[in-house]
Amino acid sequence: MIYQSVWYPDGSQKWLYVSPACRKIYGIEPEAIVGDNSLINNMIYQNDCAGFEDSIAVAANQLVPWHYVWRIVVSDQIKWVQGHSMPDKQADGSILWDGQLIDITELKQAEEALRQKNEDLANTLQQLKATQEELIQSEKMAALGQLVAGVAHEINTPLGAIQLSVDDINTFIGKTLIQLPTFFQSISKTQQQDLLALLQQAFQNETTLSSREQRRFRKTLARQLEEHGIDNSANIADTLVEMGVYENIERFLPLLTAYHGQTILNMAYQLVSLQQSTQTIALASKRAAKVVFALKNFARFDRSGEKVKTNITEGIETALTLYGNQLKHGVKVNRSYDAVPPILCYPDELNQVWTNLIHNALQAMDYQGTLTITVKQLENQQFVSFTDSGKGIPAEIQPKIFDPFFTTKPPGEGSGLGLDIVKKIIDKHEGQIEVESVVGKTTFTVFLPM
Repeated sequence: MIYQSVWYPDGSQKWLYVSPACRKIYGIEPEAIVGDNSLINNMIYQNDCAGFEDSIAVAANQLVPWHYVWRIVVSDQIKWVQGHSMPDKQADGSILWDGQLIDITELKQAEEALRQKNEDLANTLQQLKATQEELIQSEKMAALGQLVAGVAHEINTPLGAIQLSVDDINTFIGKTLIQLPTFFQSISKTQQQDLLALLQQAFQNETTLSSREQRRFRKTLARQLEEHGIDNSANIADTLVEMGVYENIERFLPLLTAYHGQTILNMAYQLVSLQQSTQTIALASKRAAKVVFALKNFARFDRSGEKVKTNITEGIETALTLYGNQLKHGVKVNRSYDAVPPILCYPDELNQVWTNLIHNALQAMDYQGTLTITVKQLENQQFVSFTDSGKGIPAEIQPKIFDPFFTTKPPGEGSGLGLDIVKKIIDKHEGQIEVESVVGKTTFTVFLPM
């Protein structure tokens, strides 16, 4: 909202001009504001009144540029407003103010959402540390030790993306945001409309392009731009493709060929990058939360000693999430899950079973191959099978694999307690575990009563 007002030596104030943008910010017609000086001031949030008045007084007394951010109340809703103006003292002692007000509510909401996301993530990580302290079962601790590097990578990757996005947002707020009023004043209304259309097309594009598709669109765009005599066509094409604008480019040719075309395109790119940063934060937060939730479920130790109704498929997916870093580099996971009802069980202990069987399968395949997991219901029991494409278990040692301390791994790599604990947990559930193995196909099947 652009405005002009005057302060008279007697302390009175008059609005000389208010642009129509005041409707969007205050919900009031320009004529009403010009006719009643108190309308806008009465909408200032009570706790911000003193700071607002002090900032105006300092700028007026020192005749320095005025910049301030405050809250207003519109229809019982709080909005954030950013103001910029330059006081100019007149010969009669009055002070003329030419300035602009910007609605930054969405930006403040984004900042609060980011702060809340970071706080939630910090709280979740703190809960994770508290849960880890309760891990008193030696085999579960060993499994956790084997997983920790992969889990750390799975958490650090989205956290790194969040940090980069936060840095980009801070850079925008610190350097670009303050330039927006001057920027929009420097371009024509037609260019403003073209800029908004460009941003709208970029924001609406949710397609993720492959590297090959990006190269193809860059070449096509660069050729189109060259045909219209646009200099630096290759770099402009790169920028447009990164923004997600690579179709119907004719609509924006007047903007790109304008005198300030490159400057306007650069501003559009920064605004689109701001939106992309917020999307990255949202996706990365969900990804980190999923890993943390899976690790929290695995590490939880239920001291009640009572069975609870649990969907065993959820426990298997928790284990797969924890092994995500090991799976994505060469293991294909085939899932065949029937819609089975929850069963009474000890979910924490079953999670240890699934984790152990998945870990053994990955090692048997040297982390390269196919893992097939099947969940089915047969009459009064459910069965879960894990089939890997590894080297197999020799027939002569198959009867020994559930014996305590039996292991085929080199010294220091296995305690020989993994399958023994698995067998004890299944026995505790009054279930069974079986193994069938030939070269290239090993299947462990767990039967659990309903």
